[in-house]
Amino acid sequence: MQHTAYSMQYAGSGSWMLYATYCILASMAEKIRQFGDLTVWQKAHQMVLQVYRITGSFPAEERFGLTSQMRRAAVSVPANLAEGFKKRGVRDKLNFYNIAQGSLEELRYYLILSKDLGYMPDNREMVESTEEIARMLHGLTRSVANGTRITSQ
Repeated sequence: MQHTAYSMQYAGSGSWMLYATYCILASMAEKIRQFGDLTVWQKAHQMVLQVYRITGSFPAEERFGLTSQMRRAAVSVPANLAEGFKKRGVRDKLNFYNIAQGSLEELRYYLILSKDLGYMPDNREMVESTEEIARMLHGLTRSVANGTRITSQ
């Protein structure tokens, strides 16, 4: 939502707080229309880009091994979120979201392995990112399973 100019006009008066509250509620009420609107998909996509950057510096002998497996697992997360988003049945949606959860756990293991092999000196940020995405994905699956309307955050 583009409300910054309008809200700046009211910054000096007491009504800006009311307007800010309106903006927050209006943005929360926006319906998710495509998979790219899902915050969890956006974070998963950023994680894929980071995995590609990191694995680019892995040893050449890992090209068809760990590098390939790690990239495949990372790409699987947002890809399954996207595919599951378009499925109409709850059971189908949950199946794809469950596959995304499994791929995320697989990636988490590859991050541990990469650190233990000395390919990544510090994997904390990436592991924390996978944990955040896992929490968000769990919330999404719970919302779908309970029939809760999904809105943007």
